[in-house]
Amino acid sequence: MPPLRPFACLRFSRCAPWLLAFTAAALVNAPPALAAGVNRVTPIVKAVRDAAPAVVNIQGQKSVTEPAPAGRGVAVPREVNGMGTGVVIDPRGYILTNNHVVDGVRTINVTLEAGQAYVAQLIAQDRETDLALIRIRTPQPLETIHLGTSSDLMTGETVVAVGNAYGYEHTVTSGIISALHRNVQVNETQQYLDLIQTDASINPGNSGGPLMNLDGEMVGLNVAVRAGAQGIGFAIPVDKALDVATRLMSVERLESQWHGITPLAVDGPRGPVTVARIDRDSPAQEGGLERGDQLEQIGTTKIERPLDVERALLGHRAGESIPLLVQRNGKEVSLELKLAAKPGRTRDIDVARTSRESQPSGGFQQATWEAFGLMLEPESAATLRKAGLPLDGGMRVTAVKPGSSAATQGVIKGDILIQIHRWHTTSQDDVQFILDRADSISKLGSVRFEIVRDGTPYFGQLALKADESARR
Repeated sequence: MPPLRPFACLRFSRCAPWLLAFTAAALVNAPPALAAGVNRVTPIVKAVRDAAPAVVNIQGQKSVTEPAPAGRGVAVPREVNGMGTGVVIDPRGYILTNNHVVDGVRTINVTLEAGQAYVAQLIAQDRETDLALIRIRTPQPLETIHLGTSSDLMTGETVVAVGNAYGYEHTVTSGIISALHRNVQVNETQQYLDLIQTDASINPGNSGGPLMNLDGEMVGLNVAVRAGAQGIGFAIPVDKALDVATRLMSVERLESQWHGITPLAVDGPRGPVTVARIDRDSPAQEGGLERGDQLEQIGTTKIERPLDVERALLGHRAGESIPLLVQRNGKEVSLELKLAAKPGRTRDIDVARTSRESQPSGGFQQATWEAFGLMLEPESAATLRKAGLPLDGGMRVTAVKPGSSAATQGVIKGDILIQIHRWHTTSQDDVQFILDRADSISKLGSVRFEIVRDGTPYFGQLALKADESARR
């Protein structure tokens, strides 16, 4: 038998019609990527295709009352049509958007990419950070947005924005990150701090939509366009948005259930999620969970960030057994968690008693207690260098204020604070530098902080409080 040979058409004029017909049929039946040509399916095209099912359009109507001009009588409310965008963060229909998109709207109308329309329920809102959680109920689970991190963004990096620009659904624009950590005064009542600035066109209606990187991951939530400026838009960093979403979606807030777990991401948002603290006599403690356990799975939900803990537990009844899978000392351990009703007055009395027993003394401790919810003392560089951190020192936590942002984030006595926001805390002078700016930092909402515990770095989001005693 002769060897197989490649097909060749000796007379192109004879086989050309057949070849053209075959090629045309193949392209018609080919997947979009092949039909369009491989070179045309850029990372932007792929990112938009992957994200589209998780991006929703939001429309609604509300009454707006504006002050009447002098001498022209009483102001009369008028009806305005609002529009915006949202991103699906849970298959059960939970959607994250800007608060100003849904605040005061009588009927929140949500449209999916495929055209299905639903009326959404406002679940929770945070006016200070301008974020809100809404929900639609669909017969099938929804696709969720791919979540990235804003901790490693680079100026000049290519980004893509998707949204309901001027009411034109699923409008796509692209550009670069123009700058990071921008503060923007949008109007007399709304100021945003620590935003991502981009030249990807962000227009009215884009608010609440995703700003994505070329891997198709959401790195920001589009929030504002600067009036009178050309090609300047802003987005809330996704790490901050997800920290707020975790609070908005907490089972304690939405369903009055208690689990007693304070999760903390290790080595940044892409790192494992570790149990930073367990409430005394909580369901977590009774279920055998230990501080330092690495959370792998709760129920059927894989735990990749603190938000997943609340997502996994939302919708479960008190007393229902929920399987947990954790890593402990390098081994997988299976546990069970039973949610309980939210604690009431007894727990509040315990917190008050603990607070009275840990009162700061001295101006510096009083200032850190009020601003951070922490009492601090200097820690030498030698301790940190043993952990492989080339730092000149840190601030050891000697007490944590019950109910403070630091407490809810899982900071405990003995932790070493090494950074708040953009500044290292290697000495008391470094901390005082931050305290002097506590009033402006507090307006950011939550800012990143880093600690070292038993030689391992951890990070979280800390909400500072402004206090006059923090000033020199």
